[in-house]
This record gives sequence, C-alpha cells and structure tokens, in this order.
Amino acid sequence: MTAVSTTSTTTPVAGAAPDPAPGAADPAPTRERPVRRRRRLSPGRRLPAARLAGPVLLVAVWAVASAAGRLDPAAIPAPWTVFRTGVHLWTDGTLPSDVLTSLERAAYGFAIGLTAGVVLAVASGLTRTGEALIDGTVQLNRAVPTLGLIPLFILWLGIGETFKIAIIAIVVYVPIYLNTHAALSGIDQRYVELAEVQGLSRWAFIRRIVIPGALPGFFVGLRLGVTGSWLGLVVLEQINATSGLGYMMFQAQNYGRTDIILVGLVVYGIFGLLSDSAVRLIERRVLSWRRTLSS
Repeated sequence: MTAVSTTSTTTPVAGAAPDPAPGAADPAPTRERPVRRRRRLSPGRRLPAARLAGPVLLVAVWAVASAAGRLDPAAIPAPWTVFRTGVHLWTDGTLPSDVLTSLERAAYGFAIGLTAGVVLAVASGLTRTGEALIDGTVQLNRAVPTLGLIPLFILWLGIGETFKIAIIAIVVYVPIYLNTHAALSGIDQRYVELAEVQGLSRWAFIRRIVIPGALPGFFVGLRLGVTGSWLGLVVLEQINATSGLGYMMFQAQNYGRTDIILVGLVVYGIFGLLSDSAVRLIERRVLSWRRTLSS
C-alpha cells in the first residue's frame, strides 16, 4: 500500500501583511512624537499709536472722577474746564505768545547743549588726553544739581535770557555726553583691530566704526536731553520772566487759577511727548539696520 504525501500550500490574501520571517523579532510599535510649539518670547508686533493709550486712559479716569464729584473743582478742575480755559487763552492771544517764547528759549538752549555734549563726548571718548581733561570735569558737573547753579549764573550773566539759555544747555549736554561717551567706550576692541588690519584712515574709522557704534547711546542721551530742556524751562520761566508758559503759570498761582496752571502743564506734556516721539522716529529710521527687541 503506497502512502500519498500531501503538501499544504497557503495562498496569500491580497492586501494582507506578509508573515514575518522565522526568528525575526516583532517590529516595535511606532510612536508619534508630540509637536512642541515654540514659545514666543518677543513682545510681538508694534501697535499703532500704542503710546497714546496711557495718556488717554489717564484723562478718562480724570473725567470720570470729576463727573462723579470725587475731585475738588477748586483743586483739580474737570478736563472740560481746562479745555475751555485753554481755548480762551488761545483766542485772546496769550497762549500763542507764551508758547513761542518758551519754544525759542528751549530751542537755543537745546542746540547749545547738543553741540557741547557731542563735541565733548567725541573728544573724551577717542583720545586719552581728552578723557583726562574732560571726563572728570563733566562727572563733577553732573554731581552738582544744575538748578542749584541758578543763583551763581544770575550773578555772572544777569537776570535776563542769557542765564536761562545757559542753564537749559547744561541740563541738555550732561545726558548727551554721558550716553555718547559710554557708547564710544563700549565699542568692541576687535572692531578697532580689524580697522587697523584693513588700514582704514582716521576718518574712515570714525565713519564706519565709531559713528554706528555710538549712535544708539547718542539717541538715548538725546531723548533725555529733550525731556530735560522742558523740565528746566518750567522752573526758569518763573524767575524774573515777563512771558512764557512758566510765567503764565506763576501768575495764575498768584490768583489761584488752577485751571490755567493745568493748561500750562498740559502744553508742557504735549511738547515733551511730541519731541520724544520725533526723536524715536528719527532713531528708528537711522538705526533701521539693527534687529532689536523693540523693532
């Protein structure tokens, strides 16, 4: 009797995965890595007119408190009262004349202080002789309160316009000098060595290395100087002056007109905000090549 051996064959099913080879390890299960979102640390895009939000909110709180009767009208008049007073002063010609006088004083003092601050900073920052002769004197001047020099300057220059412009110039030049000098001193030595290796001339070194390196610090000092010119002006115009915003506020104090005093403060604040915004705009245009957190 002959034995018939039968061989079983399996037909692969379409679409089925092939059987693993004998002895082969089972494939490890695949895990999908969770996608981590990158945390954003920058402040984000600049909002248009964002710097006006603070002043607008302050005026809104002032108006609400005045309407609710929380503020004494004799001490702090309502915003609409101050606005009406400002319109009246403008229409009768008092405010335009005082504003022009204050602008003229601030412009003369600022121009002198700006020139002195830049020249002294460059002379002190680029030469050891200039640093030895200038820096210590400026630091001594910085330690002395500028408004404390008023009695001495009155004796030297008289009670007229000259001493007012001189005090404003001192208030302006100190921050411009300090920040520009610090920026010059902070230029990396490797850039100086690179300029020497490239054989740059003195003027090319100043134009390509010194000026770009000093501009950020210069603009910081310029903003402080612009603000300082208005701060000094409000004090100086109350000393033997016959015109100007400070004189107008001083006269209003004698008559108890707090609304006129607030008009003067508002005008000073507007000038300070506009001048600071102008410097910021120029800074962004001049330093557009920088990639900073604020940009």
